[in-house]
Amino acid sequence: AVLLRHAIAPGTGDPPGFRPGDCATQRPLSEAGRAQARAIGAALRARGIDQARVLSSAWCRAHETAELLGLGPVGHAPELDSFFADRAAGPARTEALRGLLAAWAGPGTLVLVTHQVNITALTGVFPASGEALLVYTGARAGAVALRVPPPSP
Repeated sequence: AVLLRHAIAPGTGDPPGFRPGDCATQRPLSEAGRAQARAIGAALRARGIDQARVLSSAWCRAHETAELLGLGPVGHAPELDSFFADRAAGPARTEALRGLLAAWAGPGTLVLVTHQVNITALTGVFPASGEALLVYTGARAGAVALRVPPPSP
């Protein structure tokens, strides 16, 4: 599976008044982030991944990244929602994400777009914006096979 941190969205965490369903209250992708997301999608297609099962956090910066990859319809997986502002939710969300990866049997490639805090909790890796980790599914769910640095915006 491809585990991807959302593309460049300047800042950290969520602004005061953040609401998951309201993009106007969130930290958006920058133009460089949008270009980065499109470049990630192009790089995946160049490697033979032209369609995938794409799941995203409900946060707008992650969902927009997922859409701009151009690999297919984007679904929501609550396991991918950030817990930056609610660290107590971290362990349960991380185990749910590990379960999603353990259960994946295809067909095709699973692409998950999420947040730094989620990726670090699962893998121990602190990814850059737009960085991808190729992670195992099945019995080794979440173990990192390869880190792929983000394309330059």
